[in-house]
Parts: sequence; structure tokens; C-alpha cells
Amino acid sequence: MDGAEVDLAAVTGTAASGVEGGEALTAFVDAVMTRDEVAITDARGKVEAQLGAPALIDAAAVLANFQRMVRIADATGIPLDAPVQLLTQDIREDLGINAFGSAGRSPALSWPKRILGRLLAPFAPKLLKRIARKRSN
Repeated sequence: MDGAEVDLAAVTGTAASGVEGGEALTAFVDAVMTRDEVAITDARGKVEAQLGAPALIDAAAVLANFQRMVRIADATGIPLDAPVQLLTQDIREDLGINAFGSAGRSPALSWPKRILGRLLAPFAPKLLKRIARKRSN
């Protein structure tokens, strides 16, 4: 969103992200997800050593909040909002997110909406920012 070049394939573990401390942050997320206390302690130390204590706190807060939101969405069966689904179809396909069980809660896009989504893809970052701002107000 800030214009920095990153590789979203890092989300699925198939590429380096280009994010400062990305490998340490990914190891921290993986350790927390597996609930391996030894790995969590090791990963936490690496994040702090590479990025500092404030970044470690931020990373832990983001990780915890994301887990909370995903669990609520999964438990209640919340589908993707239509505009978000339209604007993120390429990203979700590229990363294999549509293969997750929870993706089935969102109805498939019609072919006209798929075409519209592809046409709007270059504008997706700005449009998603606008959607996020509207929701926060």
C-alpha cells in the first residue's frame, strides 16, 4: 500500500517477501501457528534482534488480531464482501487462497464480474484503500 515492492507469494512460503525482517517474521508466525514453545521463543528472539522490541510487540499484536478476526469470520461463516472479492480475485488465485475451505463461503464470481475484476486489477490498491477508509468512518 505504501508503494514498496513485495512478493505476496511469501504469504504461502514460496518466495522471499522483500519485507525487512521478513524471514524472521515468517518464522515467528509459523512458530505461533504450530504452538511450539521452543520455536516461539527462538523466533521471538530473532524478530527482536533484527527489528527491535517495538517491532516484536507490533508483530505479536498483528498476529493475535489476525487470528481473532479469522476465527470470528470462520466461526460465523462470513463471506468476502463483493467489492473485495472482485478486486482480489487475481491475488487469491495466485496464492491458492481459493483452495481453503472457508473460501467456499463466498459465492463464485460471474464471468462479467471476473472480467470487470481483471479490468480493475491495476487500480485495486487505491480502490481497496478507499473501501477501507469508508469502513473505518
